[in-house]
Amino acid sequence: MSSDTQKAEDKFHMKRVHIVGRQNNGKTMLIVELVKELKSRGIKTGTLKHSRHEHELDKPGKDSYFHRKAGGNPTAVITKNLMAVYLPCSDDESPLNQLEPIFSGNDLVIIEGYINGPGPKIEVWRKEIGTLPRILERDDVEAIITDDAIETDRPVLSRKDIKKIADYVCELAREVS
Repeated sequence: MSSDTQKAEDKFHMKRVHIVGRQNNGKTMLIVELVKELKSRGIKTGTLKHSRHEHELDKPGKDSYFHRKAGGNPTAVITKNLMAVYLPCSDDESPLNQLEPIFSGNDLVIIEGYINGPGPKIEVWRKEIGTLPRILERDDVEAIITDDAIETDRPVLSRKDIKKIADYVCELAREVS
């Protein structure tokens, strides 16, 4: 089982949709537009960015880094206008379960990536990038967002129609139990 695949049972009950796709296909910019559209509809939307790479999130040498390395769990940093909480991840508990209390006030959570995580997935794909769309390889991708021609039996949404994409995301999220 890969590190991307959850080893612990997931009990994350938030309405969520994953926006997936290979690198440089436009996931982040789509999410930015999607969150703005959902906010305009009064839908409180949280976001979560998944990275399949292991790397340090905190800045080595800073006080918060030393607190965390000493065993602080959680360790938090609070400034005048932002705060960050560092929680260790383990194979014993799903990271989504750990984050659920933080996202509990949201109507919807948009997850960038985490293709092996639980929940419905929509792919962003651009032919010019030169990669094969995942929707052709995986049965768990519900739809694809592209303005390029593609043959699939699943829904194809135009990248230019953010309102229709938002409608589809809301429909998929309602199906999450």
